[in-house]
Amino acid sequence: MKKIFALLLCFMTCYMYGQEQRYVTVKKSYDVMGGEFDITVISEDEELGYIYIQEALAEVLRIEKLISSWDADSETSLINKNAGIKPVTVSWELYKLIERSILLSEITNGAFDITFTPLNHIWKLDGTLQTMPSSAAVKETKSKVGYKNIILNSKDQSVFLNKKGMRISFGGIGKGFAADKAKALLVSNDVKAGIINIDGDITTWGTKATGEKWLIGVVNPDQKGGIASWIPILESSVATTGGDGNYIMSGNKKYTHIIDPRSGYPSTGINSVSVFAKSAETSDALATSVFVMGLDAGLALINQLGDTEVIIVDSANKMYKSNGVLLD
Repeated sequence: MKKIFALLLCFMTCYMYGQEQRYVTVKKSYDVMGGEFDITVISEDEELGYIYIQEALAEVLRIEKLISSWDADSETSLINKNAGIKPVTVSWELYKLIERSILLSEITNGAFDITFTPLNHIWKLDGTLQTMPSSAAVKETKSKVGYKNIILNSKDQSVFLNKKGMRISFGGIGKGFAADKAKALLVSNDVKAGIINIDGDITTWGTKATGEKWLIGVVNPDQKGGIASWIPILESSVATTGGDGNYIMSGNKKYTHIIDPRSGYPSTGINSVSVFAKSAETSDALATSVFVMGLDAGLALINQLGDTEVIIVDSANKMYKSNGVLLD
């Protein structure tokens, strides 16, 4: 769903030479979770680095299996199949992810909502939509959306969608969650440093083999491909949500592929949002939320949160940033 719009990741393959040589940089790319998974690790030697990368890939694939709404055998699909019928007992890992998702919904006043999925069925922004859905169709579909209709029971670790036709999916948080899980696995295995990028959801730890910090290049929206500034990313994460993917035009208005679950209509007015936070999961969810909330409300939210920053590019290609973002 996400493409890097306002950021370019600075991947540099570095080696330390001479008597001081200790670590090498190992990098691989894979197609997972509907996007590209790029991973770079700093390792004692190349062979060990590739072993670490395979472990991280296996973890991402495990998470994909857990949260996929396309896999008929996943816990997520089982929850959806039993919407309006009965609660489903799930793993603690998935239960806590849903619990955190609901908390994010509360914080963002519903701009983030994992129950938005039914709206995707009427807004087919993949090039196949010929006419705008009727207001009646939007209203009827929206009746199946709402995070407050997710009922959690911690005693039996169950999840219940209390309306038939409800669905949950993790398109706005799942890749960040997977990136965090892969990072945690590698850190627990004493991998000194690395950078993980799952389709624009990026998390880092440590430094490059040279000791330099990982850098994110902020693109100048007025100059195609031009870098406005470099931002160091140390033990941190960044996620970008962009409206440059599938969209439709109605009149002079551009409707992006990112749906506002509160109104039932696609979001407008913003081209991209990049959120910097401690975890990729938080960055991912807040990038989607701010895109939906719009410029003023989005900036106001981020400026109230600790250890979180944002860069927004609006539909006129003008850049805005939260109070803690310092660009050269």
